[in-house]
Amino acid sequence: MNRRTMGLLARLVRENGRYFFWALVFTVFTVVIEYLTPIVLAETLDYYLQGKPSRMPGFVNAWVDGLGGPEFMAKNLWIAGLALVILNVVGGVFNFGKGRLQSIAGENVSLSLRERLYTHIQNLPFAYHVKAETGDLVQRCTSDVETVRRFLSMQLMQVANALMMVAFAVFYLFRENAKIALISMVMVPALFLFAWLFFRWVVKSFRLADEAEGKMSAVLQENLTGVRVVRAFGQQEHEVEKFEAVSGDYKKKSFRICVLLAVYWATGDLISMVQSMMTLLACVFFAVRGEITVGTLIIFTSYIWKLLFPIRQLGRILSDAGKSSVAMERIDEVMREKEEPEEKDALKPALTGDIVFDRVTFGYDESHPVLRDMSFTIPAGKTVAILGATGSGKSTLVHLLQRLFDVKNGEIRIGDTPISRIDRKYLRSRVGLILQEPFLYSKTLKENVTIAAPNATDAEIDRAVTDAAAKEFIENSEKGYDTVVGERGVTLSGGQKQRVAIARTLMKDNDILIFDDSLSAVDTETDARIREALKERKQGVTTLIISHRIVTLSQADRILVLEDGRITQQGTHAELIRKEGLYQRIFRIQSDLEDEFKEENTAYAAD
Repeated sequence: MNRRTMGLLARLVRENGRYFFWALVFTVFTVVIEYLTPIVLAETLDYYLQGKPSRMPGFVNAWVDGLGGPEFMAKNLWIAGLALVILNVVGGVFNFGKGRLQSIAGENVSLSLRERLYTHIQNLPFAYHVKAETGDLVQRCTSDVETVRRFLSMQLMQVANALMMVAFAVFYLFRENAKIALISMVMVPALFLFAWLFFRWVVKSFRLADEAEGKMSAVLQENLTGVRVVRAFGQQEHEVEKFEAVSGDYKKKSFRICVLLAVYWATGDLISMVQSMMTLLACVFFAVRGEITVGTLIIFTSYIWKLLFPIRQLGRILSDAGKSSVAMERIDEVMREKEEPEEKDALKPALTGDIVFDRVTFGYDESHPVLRDMSFTIPAGKTVAILGATGSGKSTLVHLLQRLFDVKNGEIRIGDTPISRIDRKYLRSRVGLILQEPFLYSKTLKENVTIAAPNATDAEIDRAVTDAAAKEFIENSEKGYDTVVGERGVTLSGGQKQRVAIARTLMKDNDILIFDDSLSAVDTETDARIREALKERKQGVTTLIISHRIVTLSQADRILVLEDGRITQQGTHAELIRKEGLYQRIFRIQSDLEDEFKEENTAYAAD
């Protein structure tokens, strides 16, 4: 775990410091009480029954003397039994308190980490999301955060518990009998070394397994998201094979972890059993010779497991720590990504001026520009349409206008203000964008329409859906506005989704409207109705329409033709159909197809 990741985890722990502190205090009491039980039993056998020297501190012996001394305790062994019961009850209470406190702390850390991660992802630039795999991000926000929570709420105090148990056992065993203590620790260094080596092996395996799980999640998410395409092309078998491949890879890497754990536990058990046997034989040998008492034998045979068990557990703790470390590093990889910078001096002007692209050159990869030295003006309040082949740069214009990417060469202005000086959130809130493939939430039609304006009146909703030509199909739906659409709007047709998206955009106050081929799935009659409604509604709103349909483009005040990142033609519909070029060719093709269709219909009607 690198220093930055450790710092992030430390900050999260400090935020819940009081819970971890009291959990640590309860852990100390739990360990002390756990070690007192064999001492009480040994004291009863040696001091009260056999008259050997006492192990207890002076104040305890003074209390015993006040009751009647060792003879009284020997006649009333129920007192020692009651003491053992009370110790175990109190230990159980402290153990419960420790568990509850560390669980609260772990849940708080988990909540804080999830919220920070999600908020950070929301503020990452669009360029990051273009490259990131959704399934992998989902896993980092869920599975990886859960791994960290599990370690903090279950294992962190176990580290302190193990260290204290080892320290207490070593101290008391040497205090009791140094020779037997040394024999009891012959195998301890080997156990420590093996635990450390296991930690190093397992961390690497956990990282590989975590990455494999992320790939599996990405394939699953991609398949479920594109379920309609999978069915349409009959690719179920191919998708199953693809999932089986990544699932098999995940199984293989997870199985390696299981093998490592099995080897560790088996070897750890072997070392522990050998050490326990050595201790037991040494105790019996010295007891037979009269060098130690029965109480001492009980203490050593009890404490040796209290010494070895936490060391054995150390391997499991370290493996969980390794897994948590990998999870934290994966989370930190996302947290290290730079958010869109804050713009303290950013402007929030009225976006009612001309939109000017001034010698703009842009490429997602600097060596392959998508837009080349592009200059044009969209007059305020006017409608400008863009025609271009796939890859000509149409959608890139939209990305730049919303500042999803920033221009490095050239300048874009709205009015007299460069958009690089306009607050991003403000700009995007004033620019309405309707995409060709709009995203709808798995909510009711009304909730989807009113996402940007949850307090809208029924009259406002009615006008928006009417202008978007969506009212008829909404009212004819099973439950009207309360009809729940499937995830991503899968229960709606492409045209219905586009009309709901248009209505949703019209619900907010826009200075600029952009239709990115968002009328492609509606018929020409509906297209005309929507454009006519928008013309009456827009009242000074600057509109940008991207389309391949000439009938949609023809009503624009100005039309731009893009080819290979450059504007090769611009003008009105009437001007462009008279000029040789891409626009004229597409116009003729679409006109010929329309004429051919009319002739076929006429011939069919005559028959």
